[in-house]
Amino acid sequence: MNALNETSHWVADEITPTAKTERDVTQRVAYELNKLEKRLCRQMGMAIMDFNMIEEGDRVMVCMSGGKDSYGMLDILLKMQQRAPINFEIVAVNLDQKQPGFPDHILPEYLAKLGVEFHIETQDTYSIVKRNIPEGKTMCSLCSRLRRGILYSVARKLKCNKLALGHHRDDMLQTFFLNMFFGGKLKGMPPKLTSDNGEFVVIRPLAYVAEKDLIRWAAHREFPIIPCSLCGSQTNLQRVQIGNMLRDWEKQYPGRAETMFTALQNVVPSHLMDHKQHDFKNIRPTGLEDENGDKAFDAEEFPTPARSGLPGLAGLQVVTL
Repeated sequence: MNALNETSHWVADEITPTAKTERDVTQRVAYELNKLEKRLCRQMGMAIMDFNMIEEGDRVMVCMSGGKDSYGMLDILLKMQQRAPINFEIVAVNLDQKQPGFPDHILPEYLAKLGVEFHIETQDTYSIVKRNIPEGKTMCSLCSRLRRGILYSVARKLKCNKLALGHHRDDMLQTFFLNMFFGGKLKGMPPKLTSDNGEFVVIRPLAYVAEKDLIRWAAHREFPIIPCSLCGSQTNLQRVQIGNMLRDWEKQYPGRAETMFTALQNVVPSHLMDHKQHDFKNIRPTGLEDENGDKAFDAEEFPTPARSGLPGLAGLQVVTL
């Protein structure tokens, strides 16, 4: 059996002693944090296995922004490295884009204390973005293109073959709805894909992890968070609007985010409308029963949500974007 598929190495059981009899607050907090850590490790381990993200001999460049997600990714990935049935290397990389007030000492000090191999790349992309983007316009597009090109160069120099990004489950759902609402595409954010120049493999080890768990973990680990003043100061971004919508849905109907994320992993091309993905033109009767055949005469049945937003449209809420 391939060592990568030995679940016991990548995924630890999330079984903890019952806390029903624990009365001490400190013990209760420790119990919950232990459960959270095991869940984070289990979910990252499952993502690595499901998509074969990391293989023997890989040199993984972990892209560090200074935000909670990249800190959490590195933290959990280092734990996974210790228990993994294979050998792979981790290099933490940060791109200092020379934003005004950027505390350039924080990440080097943190990474040095951690004892992980790291590299800080300094490139003044901030001036380029400010020079080329009109005041009040979204800077993310140009900034990300510049950052991507620089990180590819760094990965080449450091001889890394995999680039790990800190996008989580909520980021993937947001991207799906952004593409559907504003781009006219059923397209999401893949957990694993080749880079656009074809030179590297990009992986997202946090693909199964919920943002709320990363927030809790970051608070517990007391990561020295660095805010992104270049992007974060801009309001009314479409991604922010979508994020607010998803959080509102999850608040009203707990579990909805999980259901939507599961849907991204259960695609049925024959029941959509893209003739490039399914050969609709050549469909002919087969005379054979087909579990996925059309059931137009059957009523669709879905679980009833706890509350419904509009009469006749269970769980649907109208959101102004």
